[in-house]
Amino acid sequence: MRKEYDFSAARKNPYAARLTKQITIRLDEESITYFKAISEEVGIPYQSLINLYLRDCAATNRKLNLNWTSPQS
Repeated sequence: MRKEYDFSAARKNPYAARLTKQITIRLDEESITYFKAISEEVGIPYQSLINLYLRDCAATNRKLNLNWTSPQS
């Protein structure tokens, strides 16, 4: 390997912006702990793991069963 490299003529990857988009998302502590534990087992950063899970949900058209009925008195 060289001691130094010249990156003065380098240019940014034009496709890099399309790969991921930074957002802010609020997750409960239990969910974060769950994904962090799995990420340590498989050796993938937990944010990437969450992204893979969400991508799988979107690809398989998985939907939550949300039932917002109030408890009966």
